[in-house]
Amino acid sequence: MPARAAEELVLQLDGLALPIDLTALESWTRQPEQAGNGLQAWLRLLDSQSRRDLVRLLQAPLLRDRSFGLQLLNSWTGEQMLKEAGSLLTTGPADRSTAPLLLSSLRQLLERQSSVSALELLRALPVASVTLHLDGALQLAGQWRSQLKRQNTALQRLRQLPLPRRSSSPLGFTSAVRRQPQRLQLQVPHRVAPLPLELWPAQQARRGPWLLLMPGLGGSADQLSWLAAALADRGWPVLVVVHPGSDQQALQASLLGDAPPPGAETLPQRLADLQAVLEAQREGQLPALGPAPAGEQGVVLGGHSLGGLAALMGAGLVPERGLGRRCELALASLPLTNLSRLLQCQLPRITGDGDASAGPLRSQATPLLGVVAFNGFGSLLWPHRGLQDLNVPVLLVGGSLDLVTPPVQEQLAVFAGATHPHSRLVLVEGASHFSPVRIDNRGEALFRLGKELVGIEPLKVQALLLNVTSEFLQGFENPLLLSPQRREQDGVRAYVLDRNQARRWQGLLPPE
Repeated sequence: MPARAAEELVLQLDGLALPIDLTALESWTRQPEQAGNGLQAWLRLLDSQSRRDLVRLLQAPLLRDRSFGLQLLNSWTGEQMLKEAGSLLTTGPADRSTAPLLLSSLRQLLERQSSVSALELLRALPVASVTLHLDGALQLAGQWRSQLKRQNTALQRLRQLPLPRRSSSPLGFTSAVRRQPQRLQLQVPHRVAPLPLELWPAQQARRGPWLLLMPGLGGSADQLSWLAAALADRGWPVLVVVHPGSDQQALQASLLGDAPPPGAETLPQRLADLQAVLEAQREGQLPALGPAPAGEQGVVLGGHSLGGLAALMGAGLVPERGLGRRCELALASLPLTNLSRLLQCQLPRITGDGDASAGPLRSQATPLLGVVAFNGFGSLLWPHRGLQDLNVPVLLVGGSLDLVTPPVQEQLAVFAGATHPHSRLVLVEGASHFSPVRIDNRGEALFRLGKELVGIEPLKVQALLLNVTSEFLQGFENPLLLSPQRREQDGVRAYVLDRNQARRWQGLLPPE
């Protein structure tokens, strides 16, 4: 006999319990103007906008893709999401968590249909009645609103900094993008198959570094080819590393249900890839880059998101002790406005000792000239010292609309500890976490993004990022080229801060 489905939703707030018939609620979402008398009593407590929002919330798909949803439920991130949801939805007089019921019900629904809405999930729970703790839900919503308000306040304070104004024209990269890279295969001891690389040789020789770029989680080399090609066109050779297991192919496999979604567990292998490539270059196995005798040539490590984190760790930054405890506090509620904390808090599980300052995450310091991290993160990894232990210049770039690695928490907090006078923090107004990523029309599976997550026109942001990155690299010859400034370029505004300006900005922000 099939288990009975939930019939009643109890809204509980400050000791007040209001039972709602789920069948009537479902009918109301289809025809809100025809709510029964039982629903009208509490619906009148909501204004018209709140009622419309409630309809959207109940009808909106929680999971849109069957195969990806099933893999997500088996991942650590999915476990955290269900744990949080289970504390808000309980059953029985003992307020038992619904997390196990949510997991089993979601799986059963996804076996029968391609997407699942919030209301469908509630109806599928095999209990007569389920209680929604509105105080917890309201607290979570309040934390979300507080973080969004803090980000808006931070941007207002940033605009108040007395920065010199500068206008610039975009550096063209159309012709450079038409070039094709050299695709290489490098045998590495920690992988069975060779490591794929894409090499963009410099069009004209110049003094300065070569760059090693790493895509973000689930990313591909193609998504950074606009930057690699344009920089190579200006004289800096670029090598882009493809990381099997956490690349575009791995994400496609998870969408097809063939593997779990990649996560932070892939970071040790990414660091091993990085070390192997640098060793191969030192031994002359990558002739287009040339050998690197002392004093003649150096490398700048760079990447987007998880690739930026790998660059910082590859440069020698080691997570501070106590990460496990910090994660317990940070994940007391789901970090909806800082999803990078879910990745950071996977790291103690990788080491097995609850502290990511030991074990496979230790990366041997690499001789290098600098680091470039687009939408990087690490507030839980380096909460006290930040970049203090790096003795090379770092370029950290963030976007004001980034809810994956929000700039105040993940870039400013880390950058404020910088000690190198040529390090720079760049905040692009209106840019998102995905602004540095170029996705073509071939249906890539990186993320199925809505316009609200993309931010302002990515091509315009990328043109500005090319200018800023080029000036940072030229800074190894002329350190004052990328000075603190408020930059305007083709309708895009960015703020370039040194360590003193960053600390001044941080001092203007209200405490969390």
